[in-house]
Amino acid sequence: MIETDVLIVGAGPAGSIAAKHAAMGGAKVIIIEKKSEIGAPKRCAEGISDNGMKFLGIDIDPRWALKEIEGIRLIAPDGTDVWLNDEIELPEAGYVVERKVFDKYMAMDAGRAGAEIKIKTLAKSVRKEGNSYVVLCESMGELFEIKAKILIGADGPESHIGRWAGLKSGTKAKDMESGAQFEMANVQMENNSVLEFYFGKVAPGGYAWIFPKGRDIANVGLAVIAKDTDKTAYEHLVDFVANCPATQNAIPVELNIGGDPVGGVVKEIYGDNIMIVGDAAGQVNPLTGGGIISGMIAGMFAGETAADAIKNGDYSAKVLSKYADRFDDHYGEKMDKYIKSRHYLASLSDDELDSIAHAFQDVEFEEVSTTELIKNLIKVSPKALLKLGKLI
Repeated sequence: MIETDVLIVGAGPAGSIAAKHAAMGGAKVIIIEKKSEIGAPKRCAEGISDNGMKFLGIDIDPRWALKEIEGIRLIAPDGTDVWLNDEIELPEAGYVVERKVFDKYMAMDAGRAGAEIKIKTLAKSVRKEGNSYVVLCESMGELFEIKAKILIGADGPESHIGRWAGLKSGTKAKDMESGAQFEMANVQMENNSVLEFYFGKVAPGGYAWIFPKGRDIANVGLAVIAKDTDKTAYEHLVDFVANCPATQNAIPVELNIGGDPVGGVVKEIYGDNIMIVGDAAGQVNPLTGGGIISGMIAGMFAGETAADAIKNGDYSAKVLSKYADRFDDHYGEKMDKYIKSRHYLASLSDDELDSIAHAFQDVEFEEVSTTELIKNLIKVSPKALLKLGKLI
């Protein structure tokens, strides 16, 4: 039996930054990661915001920040596009990163802060034992147990830790997007310094994207809601690549497939001796499906809360609720807007999306934010006023 103050399951960005801040606060920390290589395979489009990194106190490093983003291009089903460039405030813009390097970098930071990292280590079960949790682990065919005063689940969208511990932390099928993405070379974008988003029937219930990584390389992917289509996400992706002018001559060098929870924060993200963070907690932007920054901010809050709890010798739900309160103060109002905006966009037909794109040709945006987009949607669409007016 190995004993520790804090055990974190999952060495993605959310788990690693939770470990870093718990260790910095004086706690004895262990992270376990089931994969043999942290960061691989990647399961996202790899976008981060500059503002988010500043909030986290992390400097941009060229080892993992591959491409700085200078704008956004929104493409309607009929090909009409709306360009939002760096002359407009882009609070969510930043960089496209290489997750295989970025995730390792964050784990190394946790290790430098004092956390112990165990790779190729799988959590097989969880049980409560007094005022602690015991996790049965397997590594290289050997079984052993880790006993922790506080357990943090950072084990991704198919999370087991929260449910094994008795939390109501599942994501409903209707709120789980199915995603598929190629990393491709010879992508011929009109401007390879912007993020491209494609809406409508190319990705029912979601959208398609092209995220540039430098030169002619880009992540090309999409996400769909299964109930809205008879085809798989991969089948939609193959069709998109074949028909999109930017990718018709592109070459895939990597394929990633996985789920993305877009229903907002799950019902319970903490309890006595336990917290869950990141994708495991549904801490993903329901509108964009992006979760690196929000997961890391949650991880920072959880790590700091864990360190304080260890210092004070109280690991109760009442104490750990401070983590949830901090996350809600930071993201709660935004999450509500994102959820309602996602449902609104999913309700639009291709013709309605085309009409909005046409109307947006004459709209001057002050910034790119959910509130600004909603304001302008309401100007050009009566349906938007009915569904989104209360969010302003």
